[in-house]
Amino acid sequence: MQRSVPQLGDHVMKVYETYADTLFRIAMVHLGRREDAEEATQDTFIKLIEKAPTFNDAEHQKAWLIRVITNHCKSLLGRGWRKREVKLEGVDALTTDNPEDHALIELVLSLPLKYRSVVHLYYYEDYAIREISEILEISESAVKMRLKRGRELLKLELKGEELE
Repeated sequence: MQRSVPQLGDHVMKVYETYADTLFRIAMVHLGRREDAEEATQDTFIKLIEKAPTFNDAEHQKAWLIRVITNHCKSLLGRGWRKREVKLEGVDALTTDNPEDHALIELVLSLPLKYRSVVHLYYYEDYAIREISEILEISESAVKMRLKRGRELLKLELKGEELE
């Protein structure tokens, strides 16, 4: 006899297939190491299974997952055993074969975390400022300021590379 009621595992697998790449990229932006990003992604889905929250729609679910992985990455970075410097050995997982894209991603990853996260969510994940504000639990003006300062830092770095 077959069941007509979908199982929890089926739902989680669909969510995993839909959002795993996005969550992994966000974790890479925060953590900089492939192994840490994979662990953070896995922990996020474990939390989804454990908490089993009810969502209004797919965007609400995606925002919840991003908030969970962002908070998890922050807690990993705050642990004493982890060095404060972020290694960029996993940058290849985020880019295409285009060398210009690779160089730009390296520049974005070299930004301080508070700028890096908003720049990534805005430009790579196509979130609006209001949505980033909700996801990161900061004010919209803080998001705007971090985007502005992040762009300024990127501009300085790009100008510096042109002079070399």
